[in-house]
Amino acid sequence: MAATIITCPNCGKRNRIQPASEGVPRCGSCHRLLPWLVDASEESFDAELSASVPVVVDFWAPWCGPCKWIAPAVEELGRTHAGRVKVVRLNIDDAPGIADRHNVRGIPTLLVMQNGQEVDRLTGAARKPDLMAWLERHLGAPAPT
Repeated sequence: MAATIITCPNCGKRNRIQPASEGVPRCGSCHRLLPWLVDASEESFDAELSASVPVVVDFWAPWCGPCKWIAPAVEELGRTHAGRVKVVRLNIDDAPGIADRHNVRGIPTLLVMQNGQEVDRLTGAARKPDLMAWLERHLGAPAPT
C-alpha cells in the first residue's frame, strides 16, 4: 500500500502516513496532529476509507471547474479539523468504477463515511460556510493536541 507524505504545518517535517483504521496521524518530530489529506487511487481507495474518524470523500475531476473552486475549502477543512477528520480525494477519471459503486452522478460530490458506510452526501459546489456547517454535524469532540 502506498504511503502519503504529509508535511507538518507546525514544524515542517515530512511524515510518511499509511492507511490506518486506528488512531490519527501525528508528526514524528513535534507530535502535533497532522491534517489527514490523501489522494486515493483505485487500488488504495477501500483501504483509505478505514479510519477511526469520519472520512470525507471528495469525488472530483481535473476538468471540472466547480471541483477546482471547492478544492481549497476541502483542503482547509482537513487542516482545520486535524485529528477529527480524514479527507480522501478521488479523481473519477482514474477510477470510474468506484464512482459508479458510490452512485456518483455529478461532481463535485462529497461523502461522509463512518465505519466504511456512507452517512451523508453533498453534491455540487457548496459555499465554504455551508461546507463547514455540513461537516460539523458529523464530527465528534475535538481531539487533544
